[in-house]
Amino acid sequence: MAIRSYLQAITDALREEMERDGNVILMGEDVGVYGGAFKVTEGLLEKFGPLRVIDTPISESLIGGAAVGAAVAGLRPVAEIQFMDFISCAFDQIVNMAATTRYRHGGQYKVPMVVRGPSGAGIHGGLFHSQNSEAWFARVPGLKVVCPATVRDAKGLLKSAIRDDDPVVYFEHKRFYRSVREELPDGDLLVPIGRAKVARAGKDLTLVTYGGTYYQSLEAADRIAREDKAEVEVIDLRTVLPIDYETVFDSVRRTGRLLIAHEDRATLGVGAEVAARVSEHCFEHLDAPVVRLGMAEAHNAYAPTLEEWLLPSTDKIVDKARQVLKY
Repeated sequence: MAIRSYLQAITDALREEMERDGNVILMGEDVGVYGGAFKVTEGLLEKFGPLRVIDTPISESLIGGAAVGAAVAGLRPVAEIQFMDFISCAFDQIVNMAATTRYRHGGQYKVPMVVRGPSGAGIHGGLFHSQNSEAWFARVPGLKVVCPATVRDAKGLLKSAIRDDDPVVYFEHKRFYRSVREELPDGDLLVPIGRAKVARAGKDLTLVTYGGTYYQSLEAADRIAREDKAEVEVIDLRTVLPIDYETVFDSVRRTGRLLIAHEDRATLGVGAEVAARVSEHCFEHLDAPVVRLGMAEAHNAYAPTLEEWLLPSTDKIVDKARQVLKY
């Protein structure tokens, strides 16, 4: 057992998978000599050499396209987007190429690639270094989309993603890199893609979350238990494509109430789909309207006070939860 940070867990996953499988390669801007913008890949160039840790030009479309080609050719590329805001530049390669290859070729080809990088707000990164882009990809057949919040999941889900034969888009919340630590077991740690986790049991309200609002949701549930004597069940989706609806449905059928909180905007976000599915499959079990909480319908802000106003928080989750509980 060892105490590892969220960032160290990701580095460990990359190193272990590169040691396990010689076909795993890394590529991206500054992943080699510099060790990555956040130092996630630090030391890997020295260990594995420039043929497996590849510094690319500043071109996300090139990174995405090269990863698709390498994957089809038999490698298992892990492509880093230095900030996931700029994954939009590789949208065509990921959505129109990687996601469709197995389908277009009748299953004869697979694309075992991972596109990973820092996502999310709360560090005063401004407009182009704070976005949550997961909903752009969460509706694309052929992709898997992962948003880990805990140290254990950051490592275990990345290892599973690298071993997966389909393309995985892997969003790491940059606010957690050095702020979150956890004791991890020795040995091979795998967390299955597509399974949610009940992070806190409860009987009065289901709170579905993932990524940047995970710890805020747990804090909110603790506060409501102390101050309102109500028990909130917190479910961490972990994977937003595919979503583990059965875990969500089972919880809602027991609690009768649902609040969904995520850092991304609510409009056409992951929470909108969860709300729609619950309304379709659990309507007769609901005792209150399904409620969503996301960031304000605006672009990310640089000023700390304005960014705080835009984003979900523990206080905002508590307020929404109380509205649902009192309905």
